[in-house]
Amino acid sequence: QVQLVESGGGLVQAGGSLRLSCAASGASFSSYAMGWFRQAPGKEREFVVSISWSGATTYYADSVKGRFTISRDNAKNTVYLQMNRLKPEDTAVYYCATRATGVAASAPSAFRYWGQGTQVTVSS
Repeated sequence: QVQLVESGGGLVQAGGSLRLSCAASGASFSSYAMGWFRQAPGKEREFVVSISWSGATTYYADSVKGRFTISRDNAKNTVYLQMNRLKPEDTAVYYCATRATGVAASAPSAFRYWGQGTQVTVSS
């Protein structure tokens, strides 16, 4: 069993930055790929970014490329999402997820464990 706890969400003006954190416990975090997804009101959950177990491979959604950066610290069992140049359309609940393999992926169905989410609101 894996527990994931997100933090770092909040309200920010367009053009601002936030850094989300996801702390994992309960399993071999360093062996697992991690991902961030988001869900806006009335919309389906969508892929944002994922990272392999080593951090060597990352996949980004086109909508966030060049603005968001994922990283991980396996010693701290934590994955981070640095979000820069935020836009109002980035407003959503952001979820951290992990899968029981080290290979990064983009489909929500590929991820087994999910956090409770953290709200990010970007005002115009």
